[in-house]
Amino acid sequence: MQANAARPEFFGDIGCWSERTELHKAAYAGEVSVLQGLIQAGVSVNVVAVDSITALHEAAVRGQAQCVRILLDAGAQVDSRNVDGSTPLCEACSAGSAECVKLLLEWGAKVNPTLTSRTTSPLHEACMGGNAECARLVIAEGAHLEAYDLYYGTPLHVACANSHVECVKALLTAGSNVNAARLHETAMHHAARAGSVELLQLLIEFGGNVYVRDKHEHTPRHYTHPGSAASLRLQFYESTPLSLQQLCRITVRNVLGQRLLEVLPQLDIPPLVLSYLGYHEWMTITKSM
Repeated sequence: MQANAARPEFFGDIGCWSERTELHKAAYAGEVSVLQGLIQAGVSVNVVAVDSITALHEAAVRGQAQCVRILLDAGAQVDSRNVDGSTPLCEACSAGSAECVKLLLEWGAKVNPTLTSRTTSPLHEACMGGNAECARLVIAEGAHLEAYDLYYGTPLHVACANSHVECVKALLTAGSNVNAARLHETAMHHAARAGSVELLQLLIEFGGNVYVRDKHEHTPRHYTHPGSAASLRLQFYESTPLSLQQLCRITVRNVLGQRLLEVLPQLDIPPLVLSYLGYHEWMTITKSM
């Protein structure tokens, strides 16, 4: 098989700068037999295009797991970086390909590559795309929960800004700092701007500060629509001396072993609070104690 676009003037293992080659195209399209033929013909698996993209980047961004495996077996550099600093693992996380992520991790891909002004971490990429399984995979391998991106902040900021609830759950459960700030803006501000009551409640249950102010001196509620469910939820917490989370933890610790329905009449909780929160939320928080 002829490698038409894979020009002969290679030097070393990396190869010279060239346009996108047949190797890149085969990896991107998942053309396994073509890819294998090119490799057998002697084409370097690490040849880069003008933007420093390798065939491994191309396979990862398209979730072509079989091509990823073939390239790695043939000596592809697992942490090669393109012109933006992204690695194949970043691309696989962005694409939401858990299979590719697993392969790359098995071959030693770094979950915490050095960040630059143009680079986001694999965990950022997973959270940006709402790919919770990929996020959990890199978290399990030690991804930095507080990795800071110049434009987006932490992975938690990214997940909340894009309303990806499952990613937020994965991050908070793993121990992400719920009140981490970028220019004084926290995940609560992002969740409020998105108008997501579910996200706001989740952040609050993990200790999110509803009173925090950003660089404009705005609290999260400033970014909600007046009268909306998100605005009312934040207004409730702002006007309550103790947050619901604190109140529940205090009361539940004192009544362990008693049924909730037996306990509620004994608690000095305004009827408005109970009706607003609902029995379901009380049960949810009680089970988490």
